[in-house]
This record gives sequence, C-alpha cells and structure tokens, in this order.
Amino acid sequence: MHIHILGICGTFMGSMAVLAKELGHHVTGSDANVYPPMSTQLQAQGIELTQGYDPSQFDPVPDLVVIGNAMSRGNPAVEYVLNKGLPYVSGPQWLSDHVLQGRWVLAVAGTHGKTTTSSMLAWVLEHAGMSPGFLIGGVPQNFSVSARLGDTPFFVIEADEYDSAFFDKRSKFVHYRPRTAILNNLEFDHADIFPDLPAIERQFHHLVRTIPSEGLVIYPTTEPALQRVIDMGCWTPVQTTGAGGQWQVKLLSEDGSKFEVLFEGVAQGVVEWDMTGQHNVANALVTLAAARHVGVVPSMGIDALSAFKSVKRRMEKVADVNGITIYDDFAHHPTAIATTLDGLRKRVGDAPIIAIVEPRSNSMKLGAHRDGLPESVNDADQVVWYAPANLGWDLPGVAALCTVPSKVCDSIDGIIEFVKHQAKPGTHVVVMSNGGFGGLHGKLAEALK
Repeated sequence: MHIHILGICGTFMGSMAVLAKELGHHVTGSDANVYPPMSTQLQAQGIELTQGYDPSQFDPVPDLVVIGNAMSRGNPAVEYVLNKGLPYVSGPQWLSDHVLQGRWVLAVAGTHGKTTTSSMLAWVLEHAGMSPGFLIGGVPQNFSVSARLGDTPFFVIEADEYDSAFFDKRSKFVHYRPRTAILNNLEFDHADIFPDLPAIERQFHHLVRTIPSEGLVIYPTTEPALQRVIDMGCWTPVQTTGAGGQWQVKLLSEDGSKFEVLFEGVAQGVVEWDMTGQHNVANALVTLAAARHVGVVPSMGIDALSAFKSVKRRMEKVADVNGITIYDDFAHHPTAIATTLDGLRKRVGDAPIIAIVEPRSNSMKLGAHRDGLPESVNDADQVVWYAPANLGWDLPGVAALCTVPSKVCDSIDGIIEFVKHQAKPGTHVVVMSNGGFGGLHGKLAEALK
C-alpha cells in the first residue's frame, strides 16, 4: 500500500512513518520544514520527502493519506485530499488500527519527560531480552531509531495529550488503550488547544477510563493535578512513586547521578548513570514500576538504567570547543528549563552556565508561560532570549524580571556574537528549543573555534 504522510517531520508522524515502512508499505511524505533529526532518520530509511504542500505530491495518487495534527483547513494538500475524496486518517488512529491492536501497550503520558521516560522504558525491556516495539518522539541513543515494531507483544509508546488531527480533537493518547500507563506529571501546556488545566485533566481522565481493570496506573504522589484525575474515577490498580509512595529513592549524589531505589521500603539496588536532575530520578522510578508490571525485576531494571544513554536533544552534548561545552536541549516549558538547569548546576558546581532560550512552542508564542520564565533560569549565570519577529508579547519585559543577567537578541548572529564574548574555557552553554533553532548549535561551535 502507498501511504502518504502530511506533516511527516513531526516527531510522532516521522516515527509512525518508520513503522509503516517496516510493515512493508511504500511510504512518502511532506512537511513545511524538513529538518534533523527526523529528516535524516527518514532519509536513512529510504522514505521520500517533499518540501511543502503543493498538490502535485499526490501524483501518483496514494492509497491512503495520514494527516498530521499540525495540518489545518486551508492547507493546499489538505484541501486537495478533501476535494478529491482521497481516503485519509489521523496518525493515532492509523497506529491504533495497524500496530497496537492486540499488543500489551505501555504508555507514557505527562507534561514533561515523556520522550526520556519512554526511551528508558524501551531500553529496560530491551536489556531484559523482551525486544519491545516502540514509538518515541525523539531518537533514543540506545537504539538510534525512534520507532520499531519489535518481536514481542510489548509496545512502548510516548502518549501525547495534544489533539489527533483537525477532524479529531481528542488527545492522541485515547487511541492507544494501554495496559500499563505512566502518568508522569501534569501542568498547564498547549495553550493553543486547551483553555486551562482542568481541560487537560479531563483528557487525562479519558485516558484513565480506557485502562483495563487488570492493568496498572503509575503516578507520582507529588502531582496534585494527577491526583485530581485519579479522583475523578479509576477502575485500575495504582502504584505511586516519590514521597509517601510505594517506589522511593535515596539520593546518593546531589545531582541525581547516583541513587538507591526502594520498593515498599525494601532496597532494590543502586542506579549510577550519566543523567542528572531530580526529574530524571523521578523518570527512572516510574520506569522501574512499569517494567516490573511486565515481569522485569527491579534489580535487572536498575542494571539497564545504569547503561542508559538518554535521547538526542535531551541535554545532548553536541560540541566541546576550546574547553567550552555546548548542549542541545528540548526544554520549552518553565518547569523543564528549571529542572534541566538545576541538574546541570549540581553537576558542574560553580562553572559558568549560559542558557539560550527560544520561545518557540505554541504555548510560548501565546505567552502562556511568560510569568514562569524569569525564575526558570535562576541556575544559569547568564541567559540569552531569542526574540522571533512574530512573538506577540513583551519578551524584554520578562527578561528584565530575571535575577541573572539577561539579554534579548533578535538574530542568530547576534546570539553567536554575544556568546563568543561571554564564554571562556570551562563555560557550559545550553541551547533550549523545541525546533531546529536555525542550526545555532553548529554555527556556535564553528564560531567558538
């Protein structure tokens, strides 16, 4: 079957394309912005990409069009599909019908940490010899591909609360019907489609309603929004992590790189790894709980985590130039920015940290997170804010509220010039964006040489 995917370079759609190819379909696709890591992964898989949405891409006519949730009415390709009556479907629906049917689905939902936690869980199952399938919204470095079908009934999926398509406004995750569900955390996000936090909580409860009574729901005790979701009604056994939960940790190093795991008060072993930050310790706990549900004993899960290599673009060290270290990080929410910088600060001590932040997500562009931004960068020594031309709120005003030195730049070149003068050997530069950021990482590394 010839499947054509509109919006193929999104992390979800790109991963779905890999699975469709593995199932033996002829897969093509298009996107407005074709950029790595997804574009390089797709090309390596032999998937033909078209830049833009000109209807000429439907020659020859595909058997099925999968429409990504970034596509809206008025898009020339979408209008062509509707006018010609071509068969179309949303990505989550296609996945549910053709990949997840009849499998033991382990879903990872939450505002933060979905990609990292899904990657951890897939790796723990792989390490235990369970050869799971997975679909992850990033490229886990233990696998070097973001999706595969796997050889067993187990399938790990990053379960996003964002909507499915312009014709299906339900959250993607209601299509997945997991047996094991991790609810990682819950804060307000996606201001372009949700009016407030209670609206997101309702979607999470739709997910909870689909989990069988023989399944398992795992969530941290520290998240009041998740407790409210569970209190709306839960028909499934639960396990909790963190303070007062069944799964707890004893930190053995302040930066989170070494900790002991306890289950129901009994020590299970020590994780020693390259990751930092309390958020990753929390991710590890829910991972071990989910893995245990499918038969991986905690001691084996702990061994696997000690060999975990994280995900591309999650505090990924991309360059070391004249003693200056550059990291690429996907953080695009104040909480994620703060926890990432906190983990780095605890690891590097007093070494200078420069944070470069692009407010690129839809919620950022709408200004939904601006009140939390000044405090989110407290662990940096210097922050550079990138002001794109279409930002509809006062970024300099937010920068002025920062307690650390703050600069606003309206060009990539301006950022590079500034960092060149600021950074000295021993400096750590963290570039935070959920997009390609105009290739800033590579250009900065070049300029620092």
